[in-house]
Amino acid sequence: MADPASYRPAPGEISTSPGVYRFRDADGRVVYVGKAKNLRARLGSYFQDPARLTTKTRTMVFTAAAVEWTVVGSELEALQLEYTWIKEYRPRFNIMYRDDKSYPYLAVTMNEQFPRVQVMRGDRRPGVKYFGPFHPAKAIRETVDLMLRVFPVRTCSAGVFKRARAQDRPCLLGYIGKCSAPCVGRISPAEHRELAQDFCDFMAGDAQRFIRELERAMQGAVEELRYEDAARLRDDIAALRRVFERNAVVLPESTESDIFALHADELEVAVQVFHVRQGRIRGQRGWVMERVEDVSEPEMVTHLLQQVYGDLAGEDRIPHEILVPAEPDDAAQLVEWLSGLRGARVNVRVPRRGTKADLMETVRENAEMALKLHKSRRSGDLTTRSAALRELQEALEIPEPLLRIECYDISHSQGTNVVGSMVVMEDGLPKKKDYRRFNVTGEAARDDTASMKDVLRRRFARLAEERAEGAPLSGQLEGEEEGRDRRFAYPPSLVVVDGGPPQVAAAAAVLEELGLDDLPVVGLAKRLEEVWLPGDEFPVVLPRTSEGLYLLQRIRDESHRFAIAGHRGRRAKAMTASALDGIPGLGPAKRTALLNHFGSVAQIRAAGVERLTEVAGIGPTLAQTVHAALAPAEQPDTVEP
Repeated sequence: MADPASYRPAPGEISTSPGVYRFRDADGRVVYVGKAKNLRARLGSYFQDPARLTTKTRTMVFTAAAVEWTVVGSELEALQLEYTWIKEYRPRFNIMYRDDKSYPYLAVTMNEQFPRVQVMRGDRRPGVKYFGPFHPAKAIRETVDLMLRVFPVRTCSAGVFKRARAQDRPCLLGYIGKCSAPCVGRISPAEHRELAQDFCDFMAGDAQRFIRELERAMQGAVEELRYEDAARLRDDIAALRRVFERNAVVLPESTESDIFALHADELEVAVQVFHVRQGRIRGQRGWVMERVEDVSEPEMVTHLLQQVYGDLAGEDRIPHEILVPAEPDDAAQLVEWLSGLRGARVNVRVPRRGTKADLMETVRENAEMALKLHKSRRSGDLTTRSAALRELQEALEIPEPLLRIECYDISHSQGTNVVGSMVVMEDGLPKKKDYRRFNVTGEAARDDTASMKDVLRRRFARLAEERAEGAPLSGQLEGEEEGRDRRFAYPPSLVVVDGGPPQVAAAAAVLEELGLDDLPVVGLAKRLEEVWLPGDEFPVVLPRTSEGLYLLQRIRDESHRFAIAGHRGRRAKAMTASALDGIPGLGPAKRTALLNHFGSVAQIRAAGVERLTEVAGIGPTLAQTVHAALAPAEQPDTVEP
């Protein structure tokens, strides 16, 4: 790796104008592309003290060996050039949102003598009517299959059509009624074109007209006792209704929008987009990408729109309105660029309320579920889990296999209602029956390190005791109820704490104090790229694509979730505590009876012993106890000087 100081340009060499810059590695490959309103200020930020840079930025500047830049005339030109370079070089440290496939559309080739219905991708052709975009393509084919019952338009290729015409014999679809077979003259070119136009009208939203026509035809067939025809028409109506329901109106019919949402963690970002045309959701698309840049959500939105729409042009490819979860930092330039591609005005905005905001939340939930599914699939694969455990074992130089990993986290609100969590993974999978929570109170709750020490001491006290006595190894928690089997079969192979060097040092000190210093312990920093070992000056940085890093991320997230859930429960319980709690002999039923009778604790406090006995179940002795517990302490008489 090169030292950034070795290729840092002199500040006077860099212009203060807008521009685009590229970092190259020692082999000349572009590793990062960025744009700036002020090139001197932006590039200078990369060459500050490396300790102040984020992990990914620090990795990028040490990977690079040179930086070059191009000055442009405006921020809009910088936006355009940045997109061009990212597309050309595909730098490893830029987020790449686009996948390898273009959007699938349902197309009707009205420019041919016998129009054809097909799924098309790529550049648009003149004279072809497009509907969509749809996703996945399988959904389009299912829709077409249903509609061919009513609109038997040609779907075959030019070669199949010519061969059928030469042989004077239709293909299979012609025999089963899903093609009107214009190839053998069953229908004239004009009639087939009219059929294709009806297909287009239905897809454009004029569905009710065709459904009503079929319903009238079905009623007429019933009146004429043509029950087989009536049954066929009934099935045709059902098919059209299924297609129509798939394209139900969710917004006003004039709405033409793409609705984007993101859900990201430290390593990956999931993107979902709903394509709304004529007020209907025509398609949904999503993908998960590596988050290789340390960028904010507005910057991610900018990169997303650049890469999604950069290769598109025309009003039918870029909608009038693009809804995003956060307003881009350079929104004016982005809107101008997109409007130029579309050839008409494009609005980029964040929905705040109403139906569009509700739909945006649905898209966001889809993105969140997509990221969870992506991670669960990785963790559910036996080969992947084995690779993750092996990578961790080798990276941390632990001699024994990592059969059991325990992770600890602390959650609180400004030092109150402190809860510690312990989550367990065995063979790379969660073992939820071994999860534990610890309520931390007193001096141990003064800060995170003290709380972590208290939690670990309580977790490992029994294990240390049994080792000292020569008893079979276990890890029963201190203070558990008698008669309940809470014993663990064996101690952990690895102890993980949430935090950096202070938390690791605290954990190592507790284990050494208990005589368990042979248990490996590491700390996982918030960014999840840094794994800290006790006493080490520098962290272990696992590769970004490491399966071991994904495993640590999952257990850290699960520990964090479990701690927060326990903290919220404890906080809610504390907020609903009553002065009646803890009074001897006053159980939940009698507390409720008192509150129902008097209405509040203040009224109960003001009532005398005789009035308290009016409540069912409250005798003189208990009434005296309640009155004494609630009565304010008597103040000593003051003596005037």
